[in-house]
Amino acid sequence: MSRYLLRDARYIAHDGAGPVLRAGHIAIEGSRIVALPDTLNGTDFADFEPVDCSAKAVSPGFINAHTHAVLLALRGTVEDIEGNLVYQYMVPASYLLEPAERAAIARLACVEAIRCGTTTMVDPLRHVADYAPAMIGTGLRLWLAESCADAVTTEVGRGTYRFDRAWGETFLARTRDLIERFHGAEDGRVQVMIAAHAPDNCSPWMLATLKEMARAHGLRRTVHLSQIISEVAQVKALHGCTSTEYLAREGFLGDDLLAVHWTFCTEEDVATLAASGTHFAHSPASMSVKGPHQLPIRAILESGVNIALGTDNMTEDMFHAMKLGLTVHRGAWGRSVTPQPGRAFDYATVNGAKALGRSDLGRIAVGAKADLALFDLHAPALNPRISLVSNLVHYGHPGVVTDTMVDGRFLMRDGRLTTVDDGAAVAEAQAATDAMWTRFAAQEKDIPLPQRDTV
Repeated sequence: MSRYLLRDARYIAHDGAGPVLRAGHIAIEGSRIVALPDTLNGTDFADFEPVDCSAKAVSPGFINAHTHAVLLALRGTVEDIEGNLVYQYMVPASYLLEPAERAAIARLACVEAIRCGTTTMVDPLRHVADYAPAMIGTGLRLWLAESCADAVTTEVGRGTYRFDRAWGETFLARTRDLIERFHGAEDGRVQVMIAAHAPDNCSPWMLATLKEMARAHGLRRTVHLSQIISEVAQVKALHGCTSTEYLAREGFLGDDLLAVHWTFCTEEDVATLAASGTHFAHSPASMSVKGPHQLPIRAILESGVNIALGTDNMTEDMFHAMKLGLTVHRGAWGRSVTPQPGRAFDYATVNGAKALGRSDLGRIAVGAKADLALFDLHAPALNPRISLVSNLVHYGHPGVVTDTMVDGRFLMRDGRLTTVDDGAAVAEAQAATDAMWTRFAAQEKDIPLPQRDTV
């Protein structure tokens, strides 16, 4: 069992109303923090490996509450294209990739996450079993889910909504397989969630089946909610209500549900979601590539909903998510300083843990998991320093991260990855992405293609 003593650390604690900087030492035994002494006597923790943190700050690792690792293949493309990005690009791309290609791109996403100080990723998509082993091998803490739908999602981009129970059963079978193979793996580091893709492509039968599966296995759930205008229109046409009203009618809301985006929610929807205890996973970076994400954020902030943070597509950079999240949320009041940076930092740490039902994550405390990120206090971006949390939220970037630890194991130490060859990961993901876009061009002839480098 590994034992580390992070000596002379300044660490971000959550022992009050918000994150505060403390000074002391962090003793780690196995996967957990076992002590946080202010001072040390000469023989204290003599059998622990000392780690000098006098020039570093220690933070809870970031919890990415919503991402699609494989869709890193779309980076630098769909951000600059008009159209229905979900059904015309993201869905086809997820199907066009071969299993080994999915694994290669997911591995690169994990590399980026580790270098960003992220320790937990929540990843719902399709064909998850193809790339789950690659993600697990990087050492990250994971919640994985097969995004289920019984509308034939590959046809929606061409304007057709057709529900097919056999199509839906395919995803349910994959979900059962995912639970059997991976739930609780690596001493609980890997968990499985139940995912309904979205209200427009899940019938009442699908929602009920997923809810029962979650209940039977004691699993948490996730769903994209009011993400795009075509979803809103389809739900209105089918059910005569908003997406939130549809999920509420089907009994799908609840404090075990992590709902993502909320772009077209009404204030009445927000009140319904708040009353149900549903958690909000905001992905402000991906949703703001064509201008700041417009959603009823003031109502959300004032409702008391638990807000977690995700990166969604094309990036795993949680600094980017915190920065844009704070900007979008302050926009609710015009030019404002509400909320403060500490609240955005909480979105990425303790709030994410709450959304996952895990009080032992997202904080530095005795008994908590040793899922940590270490920052270079001498990094120019963090200096001059009056408030470390403010600097991290406003100006932090992956370059300030020196170490990332999950379950008391260094995944990156002094800037060097320990579980994956990042050079090989980059090369393999590039080859996989090139192959996918070649297939995309051959199959999706009526959909605009992105500009690609020719040299």
